[in-house]
Amino acid sequence: MTNNAQRPFGRLLTAMVTPFGADGAVDVDGAARLAVHLVDEQRNDALVVNGTTGESPTTTDAEKEAVIRAVVEAVGDRARVVAGVGTFSTHHTVELARSAEKAGAHGLLVVSPYYNKPPQTGLVKHFTTVADAVDLPVLLYDIPHRTGVAITTDTMVTLAGHPRIVGVKDAKGDLAAASWVMHRAEFAYYSGDDAATLPLLAIGGVGVVGTSTHFTGAGTKDMIEAYERGDVAEARRLHQALLPLYTGIFRTQGTILVKAGLNARGLPAGPVRPPLVDATEAELAQLRIDCADAGLPL
Repeated sequence: MTNNAQRPFGRLLTAMVTPFGADGAVDVDGAARLAVHLVDEQRNDALVVNGTTGESPTTTDAEKEAVIRAVVEAVGDRARVVAGVGTFSTHHTVELARSAEKAGAHGLLVVSPYYNKPPQTGLVKHFTTVADAVDLPVLLYDIPHRTGVAITTDTMVTLAGHPRIVGVKDAKGDLAAASWVMHRAEFAYYSGDDAATLPLLAIGGVGVVGTSTHFTGAGTKDMIEAYERGDVAEARRLHQALLPLYTGIFRTQGTILVKAGLNARGLPAGPVRPPLVDATEAELAQLRIDCADAGLPL
């Protein structure tokens, strides 16, 4: 697969936070406003809502559906809306997938079942059961340092044979494994690690599902486009310029710092829900330094 391969959700996606009000309730209007900012100002081709960056473990099924509907209504005419539906229960994941489809989502992000560590045959059954239950394209999410189990190369190739499983958000950090999958199957690889986007492009990746892209989106889009037109030096320059924020956003849990930065900019975000905790003054001060170093002062 080359960089000219199909990009089912475009090049640039942001795993969007879920704004909450001061009372901790989901801010549905804020979600719509943030989505507009991310598409119109940060140049996202698609948004992932209700992912782990969107605090999906602590939002209810009804809240998830409300967020999808609000974001689809706000930006669905000019960007794809991908709903995170993955849980450690196949049955519940199918329920969320069907709910997302009814709410108007254009695709699904399905993380590997976490904590229960199924064998590879269990992963195949889980992902294919979800994909069989809906008529939407599915993006897998391979993040073994959180889920406890990696999707192996052979399993990824098997899953790529499913007509609705179209790609993966890859946070495994194994470029050789990704290369082997792309060599053996037509499969869209999106980086699940902001700083790994350019290296993944170099071996055939198509884009990123980012976290820092709440702030670095426009520059990241420029980087991807520079690489694709053959200006590798410019792509590398942009990668290095944005690196302080690509990595700095993860000095603590990413959602915490994204919300701190959005709040500082007057954009919808609000607090996080327990067990997450809001950024400290020291963490916000460091984020301001990282943003400034990336040329994107808060």
